[in-house]
Formats: sequence, structure tokens, C-alpha cells
Amino acid sequence: MKLTSQDIAAMDTRPRAALVNCLSGFKSANLVGTADVEGRTNLAIMSSAVHLGSNPPLLALVVRPGGDERHTLKNILDTGCYSLNHVHTDMIEAAHQTAACYPPESSEFEKTGLTPHWEEGFGAPMVREARVRLGLQLREHTHLTINGTHLVIGEVVLAELPSASLRADGSLDLVAADSVALTGLDTYHTCIDSKRMAYAKPDLPPRQIE
Repeated sequence: MKLTSQDIAAMDTRPRAALVNCLSGFKSANLVGTADVEGRTNLAIMSSAVHLGSNPPLLALVVRPGGDERHTLKNILDTGCYSLNHVHTDMIEAAHQTAACYPPESSEFEKTGLTPHWEEGFGAPMVREARVRLGLQLREHTHLTINGTHLVIGEVVLAELPSASLRADGSLDLVAADSVALTGLDTYHTCIDSKRMAYAKPDLPPRQIE
């Protein structure tokens, strides 16, 4: 099958969203934890986290169009902090339910049975049930005129990781942490290692790390 831009534009809204959301391939599944200025908690599943750099450690989120009705975005802009929590297989149902449109006075933590986890000095809730929990401080926010989405860039200021998942070279074994992947809007995937490759060098052939 071959689709042109005209073919994609002619699709009905929901099938087009379902298709285009899959085109980038497997994505991380994260719960974004925030609180408003009055301390009311909010939790939302997102699959748009992108690594921007390691020094400083920066991650970006793309938040769909909207203003104050986007509780997560408003809370981030008002408080300057938020958390990213990896979804694992035992959390999928509860994590997916956070996508429901609850009113601002309702907490997705309470509605889904997940538990807020607070770190002293950090103003956003993490998810106690998550195994990989990250605390981020807002560093940049850009409203993208091309489609009305918001680019939110945060610096990782706190990381809580399973010790058994941290490799000797500093990398994190996401399979051991049971972090799941997400495609489209509704399909969750468990992951297995296929191959781990050594650092590529022009004078050496591809080498697998055993």
C-alpha cells in the first residue's frame, strides 16, 4: 500500500490519528505526574518523551493542543516541575485509564488506584507503583504554530531506578525493569533484547556485546 499526503488528509479523523500515531514506531509509555498550585494531583499517560541530551540531562514532551483544559500542561507551566514514570506490565490497565477526561477536581491517582509518591523538596507526585521514576524541572516551553502542540523541555533532577537494572556501563536495562512500549493510542508491548551492539567505529566491523 502506498499513501500520499492527499490520501492521508482524506482519511476520517480517527483512522488518520490511529495510523499516524503508529508511523514513528515503538514509543515509551510514561505517566506524567503533576500537581496544581493548590496541591491537587494529576496523572496522564503520554508516549512522546524524547531524549534531547545528557549534559544537562534533558527530555522533551510533546503535549497535544489546548490551554487550561490540558491539566498536565497547565500544572507544569504553573509549578515548573513534573514527573515521568515508566509503565510496566502490572500497571497497564490503570495507566491507560488516566487518558479518560476527568474534571480538574478529580485526581487520576484516586480514579485508577495508583498511589502518589512524594520526594522531599520536589513539588510533583511520582507514581509509587512505578519502578523507574524521574523528577523533572521545566527548562523551556514552546507553543508550536505548525499544529498548535506544545514542546515541553525538562531537566532530570531526580531519578529513582531499580539497582538490578543498572548496568556496569551506566546504561539502564529496560527489559529487566519491565518498562513497556506503546504504539498508536492503545497497544502496549512487552520487550525482549534482540542484540546489544558495541560502539560503532569506522575501522572495526559491527560487534555484538555478549
